[in-house]
Amino acid sequence: MAYGLRQRNSKYDKYTERRLASRASRAALPGYLEVTFPIRCWHYPILMVQDEPGIALVTQAPPISHPVGRSSVRWVILALLFLASFVAYVLRTNMSVAGETMMKDLGFSQIQLGFVLAAFAWGYAIFQFPGGVFGDRIGGRKALTYIAIAWGVLNLLTGLVPDASVVGVTGILAILMLLRFLMGAVQAPLYPVTGGGTTCNWFPVTGWALPNGLSNTGLTLGAAATGPLIAWLIEREGWRASFFLTAPLGLLIAAVWYWYARDRPSEHPKVSESELALINEGRTANQVCVIRPGAWKQVVRHREIVLLAASYFCSNYVFYFFFNWLFIYLVDSRGFKVLEGGFYSAAPWLTGAVGATAGGILADSWSKRWGIRQGTRTAAVAGLLVSAVLIVAAAMARDPVTAVVFLSLCLAGQQFAEGAFWAATISASGPHASAGCGVLNTGGNVVGGIGALMVPLTVKFLGWPTALATGSVFAIFAALLWFFIKPENALKE
Repeated sequence: MAYGLRQRNSKYDKYTERRLASRASRAALPGYLEVTFPIRCWHYPILMVQDEPGIALVTQAPPISHPVGRSSVRWVILALLFLASFVAYVLRTNMSVAGETMMKDLGFSQIQLGFVLAAFAWGYAIFQFPGGVFGDRIGGRKALTYIAIAWGVLNLLTGLVPDASVVGVTGILAILMLLRFLMGAVQAPLYPVTGGGTTCNWFPVTGWALPNGLSNTGLTLGAAATGPLIAWLIEREGWRASFFLTAPLGLLIAAVWYWYARDRPSEHPKVSESELALINEGRTANQVCVIRPGAWKQVVRHREIVLLAASYFCSNYVFYFFFNWLFIYLVDSRGFKVLEGGFYSAAPWLTGAVGATAGGILADSWSKRWGIRQGTRTAAVAGLLVSAVLIVAAAMARDPVTAVVFLSLCLAGQQFAEGAFWAATISASGPHASAGCGVLNTGGNVVGGIGALMVPLTVKFLGWPTALATGSVFAIFAALLWFFIKPENALKE
């Protein structure tokens, strides 16, 4: 038997009709019926009392009891997000390091490797917005668990790719492009979910830049570890083992996250009343992060989110040069050996970690002092202009080590802007933070598919210095767009 549900919405003072599938779980209580309701925007049990035949009046279940005193659960959640970012970037950047050896072993060219790298970027870009909606529908706890398991499985399958003697070079490229596209698709929800909805739910409204900055610190440190780690594994065990031995990291982070995390602080039994009050302090109705039917239509039409996505597109052209081509640039253009290239390629990611953390701290501090518009704009423009100057300096440097120094400072500048992008998008998205951040990250990763092919083609016809200097133009455009962005103009429910 199916039940017609009538949910009282106290905010709007009206009833909305819902249908409850007959397969929903039911537990008889004196005068009540407890069910697990399939609409995921609520994230909590429902208590129903029959009001009339076939109709049930729905009320929220009693809240979880929270301990008195102080707690810091939100920082543990942030630490897990940091680790998830670290693992995600080890499992996505490994192809850029292993690619040099794979080209020789499997018999494809640098431009063909560009197609493989582009496949990841397109899968990542296409599934950004759906990934944000997916996270909103099932909650950040389940979403991150599912996708982290998929990271490990796909990494393992990459190591099992057959030799050219079995399927030919064309077959190898098709398999690798499919696997990398799928890896991009399952990594896509990570930042819309964690940088949007999870950050919005777990941190106070004036503290959104720092968590996103620290998440970016996790990804930059993951990328920094990937160069020397994967190069060392390749030297010792071969490129296939480098994928086999890193695959379990995805399964580990999935297990730990599901065990500890909850979608909202109100659902976590270790969150104290004082921490819950701190998280909710100053939060308006439009900053309660939920999803409503048709919210995506509002999000994709919102002027501020579109401008932020356009600026992020330009900013991430610089980022994707480092992500896809840094190791190959150091070996191919600057003459480093494989192990040397692995260690030198870590340097920009280490400085990027410092830049992301400092940018998040300062963007939050400036936003409290000057408001969200001026605070985030100052951080973003400063970082992007520094990045624009230093990538040109790296291209012109004669000494390889000097070039690495300039590249390291360049990525630090680009990462300095990261927290500002995400804090501004959360603010502009109102109650639809995950969907808004999905649009932001779509813009920021479409350019990855373009740059993965644009860089090797530019190198072929114009050389590496021009390929690097092109990033300066994109960084300047990214900075200019910030003068038109007003993140305080938030979407309404």
